[in-house]
Amino acid sequence: MLELSNTSNLLEQDSYNYSLQDVKDPNLFRDFYTYDDVPRVAFNHRRVPIGMPKDIWITDTSLRDGQQSVEPYSVEQIVNLYKFMSRLGGPYGIIRQTEFFVYSKKDRTALQKCQELGLKFPEITTWIRASKEDFKLVKDLGVRETGILVSCSDYHIFKKLKVTRKQAMDMYLATVAQAFEAGVMPRCHLEDITRADFYGFVVPFVNELMKMSKDAGIPVRIRACDTMGYGVPYPEVALPRSVPGIIYGLRQFSGVPSEMLEWHGHNDFYKAVANASTAWIYGASAVNCSLLGIGERTGNVPLEAMVMEYASLRGSFDGMDPTVITEMAEYFKKEIGYKIPPMTPFVGKNFNVTRAGIHADGLLKDQEIYNIFNTEKILNRPASVLLGKTSGLAGIAYWINQNYSLKGENEVDKKSPLVIKFKEWIDKEYEDGRQTTLSTEEIEQKIEEFSNGEFKGGN
Repeated sequence: MLELSNTSNLLEQDSYNYSLQDVKDPNLFRDFYTYDDVPRVAFNHRRVPIGMPKDIWITDTSLRDGQQSVEPYSVEQIVNLYKFMSRLGGPYGIIRQTEFFVYSKKDRTALQKCQELGLKFPEITTWIRASKEDFKLVKDLGVRETGILVSCSDYHIFKKLKVTRKQAMDMYLATVAQAFEAGVMPRCHLEDITRADFYGFVVPFVNELMKMSKDAGIPVRIRACDTMGYGVPYPEVALPRSVPGIIYGLRQFSGVPSEMLEWHGHNDFYKAVANASTAWIYGASAVNCSLLGIGERTGNVPLEAMVMEYASLRGSFDGMDPTVITEMAEYFKKEIGYKIPPMTPFVGKNFNVTRAGIHADGLLKDQEIYNIFNTEKILNRPASVLLGKTSGLAGIAYWINQNYSLKGENEVDKKSPLVIKFKEWIDKEYEDGRQTTLSTEEIEQKIEEFSNGEFKGGN
């Protein structure tokens, strides 16, 4: 039978009817996942079409998945992080939602204080246990949507839940029915989808969810969770590891609209950002992230990274304010006490800092030579250099000009007597056995001394 597809807007054969395969033994995909070896990437050379949605956005799990990996945030810290997200996401809500726990009194107090701010974005959602009591709690809090865990791989179904696929599906569908009964929109977290039998369990299960949603008149959001970071962004990769295949399959064979499809990834194999971008490109409107990538094990998709990916793919920040990223990073360091690795892109202390003298010479001539973009304009973080053994005259001049905000005719160059004198001092330090870079305080003290007090302090 031919039907007009809602996803491709073309006549297609409606012959893809996948039924639950209630197998006796779990399918653990041992060809991919031997456990004693690094997981293998298999190719089947099947391409699926790119399907970038008209609208894409970011959702946040900093206050849920992120909080599971650090010392729990205080109510004040949660409120301030929520404000940062709202400012960063801008008036059009590119950061669309964020999720809260509601288990404890502190969780609920933080949620309510964020509600009292009256901010339109990000929308407050929750993540709960699948129980009638929790659904009622969400409804009483005035929250429209909540996440529900629906683990979908046989690792979880057989090994953790110790049930069959049919028993798991029946249990999940009953839980979703409770959410509909409470008038709450469920967000189904398909845990461990990159180790799941996609056509034997995932598609039949999601098909049932979509039928229930239609009957109830309440949308259901599908969150594809790459729980272990096994997803692969390359085209022509075989399921279950193929991110393009997962996103295309959920849209094509389960009819999940792009705006109801969300990707949640982890960074165990350094692919979190690439996988999230791939999910956007192949048809998911939302990618789920956390601030600084803080999350289980190696972390989630860093939210600040996807802000940059959004601008790269769309050619605009669309109202987002990326300078908030720098403010937020400072807040994590100074108020929360979180140590950001110095080389972390966009937020680390040294992400746009160079040590090499030849690079510093390039920066002195034109920042564009060695800076990824105008970090001063976009992130309120000017490119800088660290002074040490390999800094050279150019690096010293660059550092002085930047640290003392010297412009135009006031700038020093590498022929300046001050720069030459400072270089001679550095050379002697390292000739005498020094191994470390120079601290800002130490540099400023020496520059004040060598300039006879002309330069004091710095920015």
